[in-house]
Amino acid sequence: MLEHPYVETKIDKTGICELFGIGPAHTPGTSVFKNIFEVKPAHFLIYNKDGLREEEYWKLESKPHTDDFENTCEKVHFLLDDAIKRQLVSDVPLCAMLSGGLDSSIITSYICNYYKENNLPKLDTYSVDYVDNDKNFKKSDFQPNSDNYYIDIMLQHFDTNHHKIVIDTPELANALEDAMIARDFPGMADVDSSMLLFCKNIRKGATVAVSGECSDEIFAGYPWFFREDALKSNTFPWSIALDERQNLLNPDISKKVNLKEYIDFRYHESLDKVQILDCDSEETAEKRKISYLTLNWFMQTLLDRSDRMSMYNGLELRVPFCDYRLVEYMWNVPWEIKALNGREKGLLRYVVRDLLPDEIVNRKKSPYPKTHNPTYLKAVKEMLSNIMQKSDAPINLLLNRDYILEILETDGNAFTRPWFGQLMTGPQLMAYLCQVNMWLERYQPKLEI
Repeated sequence: MLEHPYVETKIDKTGICELFGIGPAHTPGTSVFKNIFEVKPAHFLIYNKDGLREEEYWKLESKPHTDDFENTCEKVHFLLDDAIKRQLVSDVPLCAMLSGGLDSSIITSYICNYYKENNLPKLDTYSVDYVDNDKNFKKSDFQPNSDNYYIDIMLQHFDTNHHKIVIDTPELANALEDAMIARDFPGMADVDSSMLLFCKNIRKGATVAVSGECSDEIFAGYPWFFREDALKSNTFPWSIALDERQNLLNPDISKKVNLKEYIDFRYHESLDKVQILDCDSEETAEKRKISYLTLNWFMQTLLDRSDRMSMYNGLELRVPFCDYRLVEYMWNVPWEIKALNGREKGLLRYVVRDLLPDEIVNRKKSPYPKTHNPTYLKAVKEMLSNIMQKSDAPINLLLNRDYILEILETDGNAFTRPWFGQLMTGPQLMAYLCQVNMWLERYQPKLEI
């Protein structure tokens, strides 16, 4: 579209807010460019002689949940089984991503059982890791354990052809630009470039991959469903470092652009769309709100990431947990059942308890793995330092140079807690800023504020 001479790339205040306030997510229906908009999720447009018409064709509807606990479990089991089987129809080689986490293990177990019942060949499974990651792994609230131990447990119980993809620091850092190009936007830094390289390697042996993504959004698996600091943050719970984001802006721009004001507007605009029922308990009503935000903002970001990183490599990625029937049903399951025994994904764990080894069923939520190798911090620090030394680097027009130099001097230690999602701390912020500069160089937008 940008090749057309009538289409100009401009960034106004909204674009700045999207890039540094909301990013690497974005507001549904917007783009970072002035006067360029996307079709909203679950909408279509018709343009004819009468003009432009937009219609919504699907949305979550709040309804009383009438099934008892036993029937709820049976229905979830059926919907999950049917969603996965529907995604196995393929004329080309199909595989599964396996991290040893609950979600990918559920997918693997269902597929393996289906293959066995139908005398089909062994399932190919793939996992991703990083050079020296076990040696450098650091436990945190957001990433409590590494994957390899749990992958081995799964491989002992399910006979798959497993392929372990190991990524080294140089290729991870070098792929940041390709990941930005695949996304057309600065994304989740090395979480994106890792997925891009993972898909590139999978594509050598398969054309279609099945992933366990979206389970956390639907079955309440994220820490922010339970953490008081997130629940009471009065903002998007995966992105609470608002002051740090404002400090990133060039002081002259910061005087004109209030990121918090924009984020507050988008946050409350979204919450106004949540349907709360009179029969909802206080806790269910509260969790409906955070579930709605997670489904419509965070899940959209992850789906956009996985779709773009996979298709950039010609790999089709399927997500059975995103089956609309499963999403609609789980939306109305009361919190007391969804978070059975007070656990993240408590209901899901209960439903699959007989399908998987106990250690997998009880494994604490751990996100898509990131590198803990200190050479990665060194690589992105050097990359960002080189950018900041260039007086004509476009990022210098937008950002607070002194603050970025401070981030570089402290190795990003001001961002020990994630500034986005569960994984993006200091090194990922540096990588994101590098992607911003790459993006500015590629699209050369005009600044209008």
